[in-house]
Amino acid sequence: MRSRRPFVVLEATAVLSGTANGITMVAFPWLVLQTTGDARATATIAAVTALPLLASMLFAGAVVDLLGRRAIAITSDLLSMLSVVLVPVLAATVGLGFGLLLLVAALGAVFDPAGLTARETMLPAASRSAGLSLERANGIHETSYSVAFLVGPGLGGVLIGLVGTTATFWATAAAFAMSAALMAFTRMPASGRPSRSAYPQGIWSSTRTGLAFLWDDKVLRTVAMLTALLVGVWLPVEGVVLPVLFSSVDQPEHLGFLITAMSLGGVIGALGYTVLGPRQRRRPSFVVALVGCAVPVVAMAFLPPYPVLLLLGVVSGAFFGAVNPITNLTMQNRTPEALRGRVVGVMGSAAYAAGPIGYLVAGPLVEAWGAQAVFALLAVLLLVASVATAFLPTLHRLDDPALPGSAALPFPERVTIPPVDEVLAGRDAA
Repeated sequence: MRSRRPFVVLEATAVLSGTANGITMVAFPWLVLQTTGDARATATIAAVTALPLLASMLFAGAVVDLLGRRAIAITSDLLSMLSVVLVPVLAATVGLGFGLLLLVAALGAVFDPAGLTARETMLPAASRSAGLSLERANGIHETSYSVAFLVGPGLGGVLIGLVGTTATFWATAAAFAMSAALMAFTRMPASGRPSRSAYPQGIWSSTRTGLAFLWDDKVLRTVAMLTALLVGVWLPVEGVVLPVLFSSVDQPEHLGFLITAMSLGGVIGALGYTVLGPRQRRRPSFVVALVGCAVPVVAMAFLPPYPVLLLLGVVSGAFFGAVNPITNLTMQNRTPEALRGRVVGVMGSAAYAAGPIGYLVAGPLVEAWGAQAVFALLAVLLLVASVATAFLPTLHRLDDPALPGSAALPFPERVTIPPVDEVLAGRDAA
């Protein structure tokens, strides 16, 4: 029986949790600066929390497959809510020093990936219940997150001005609470706990199964490595190069508007893929999206007049808006439903690992060569990597039909988890 409610609720929770994280992206660094008066403290907290974030993303998929998707989505939102509530509570009681700020940041980094992974694993069944193709469902799903991260940071800035920094975290907690409540009162298809006979033997063993499956599938391995490479090249531009360039001319608002322009482009691109994706082949769409994203970035590296820079940001974001839906669809078509959480977690952890590596490389280069020179280098690397995708024979298999037992095909409410050798053998035979 078809019902749109599970899909609508899933997207609503994505918007709410994404908006909460978007508010925190602005409020937490602001709080650290207010509390410590030291910009280096913000960088230190970001670096230290990268490790628990990476570990959490790596093992989140195994936990989701072990305990059930809906339960983990609810639990993750509730724990994230508690982690942000600690900020105003601690500020009003014992006070917030650097150590407590570090602890709160680490807790937030640990809880969020599980919720993101759980929602991603519920998407195929929810879209099928709503009568939507996976192309459109993935486009809508990415649009939801793009809208959340478009609205969240701006809302965070407004709330800081209206109610103060610590009080802003109550709004974040409320968004997480609403997300958990919506999921708790909605029956989500194929989101329950697997039968006891199907439990993985342990979190580490289950994670290794996901790693083995991903590495043995050439298409998924290629997509994961490309995603990590692109993230490792782009994040230093957004997190190091652009802030340095705009801070040197004391124009922080220009940086904010540029990031917003790219996010707006992402919304447009994801919506465009929702409409056009079902009628297009995935491999050429993927290549065009990557190249179309990279070319404007190369033009941006020449630092044209600011209005042109904003336009280039919108265009780049619009092309990139199609990349994640295609990547998600590839995972859904090639991954057995029982292994889906683990594959999502492993691919996500690869991207999370690439970001800090990019920061570590870009920082010293900016000091030695200057921000614009490093911007040009990274832009060229992004373009080269994007153009290279046109010559990778493995990507021709992006257009393969969904494999038997994959997340893209109908499956029962309670799934079994076969040994990895059986899964791989069945896939190779297909």
